Amino acid sequence: MDSTATDPIARFEAWMAEAAQAEPNDPNAVCLATSTPDGRPSARMVLLKGVDARGFVFYTNLESRKGQELAANPEAALCFHWKSLHRSVRVEGAVEPVSREEADAYYQSRARGSRIGAWASRQSRPLESRFALEKAVAEYTMKFGIGEIPRPAFWSGFRLLPRRIEFWRDMPFRLHDRQVFHREAEGWRIEALYP
Repeated sequence: MDSTATDPIARFEAWMAEAAQAEPNDPNAVCLATSTPDGRPSARMVLLKGVDARGFVFYTNLESRKGQELAANPEAALCFHWKSLHRSVRVEGAVEPVSREEADAYYQSRARGSRIGAWASRQSRPLESRFALEKAVAEYTMKFGIGEIPRPAFWSGFRLLPRRIEFWRDMPFRLHDRQVFHREAEGWRIEALYP
């Protein structure tokens, strides 16, 4: 039996591989929804940087709005939309921090300018001027010179541990195909939904 029929991670990886061929820009772009402890939601686009049986990984400044919301309320949702493929995937679950080793490895894989940018940006906080940001970039560029750029303590990643994964395919007459995988103690339970 094809594993994509019963394993939502295998299906997601297959769909992501197709999106990588079909989408002109950032097939790994995903809308991340978080909320405050009192339930006020917020959503923004991030880039998925890893997926495996444990979950879906993305990185951020921990002092950003999303970082603070995830620290206070470690539940989130992701929504991928691949317009060219007429497909989307929704994922819901708890989040946990990635390990220090995972964060270090991913940080070192980033372009040098992106690593400096992580130091220079006070993500989500008010920016007094573009010049202030460019000045901070210049200061950190001088500080690190041609040497190593360590990962800032305030920059790391999260893994969303999926409880629910929904696969949606566009179908004629808006009679869309929707399949939901629910994580249960013994594995994944699958159900179809009305469009």
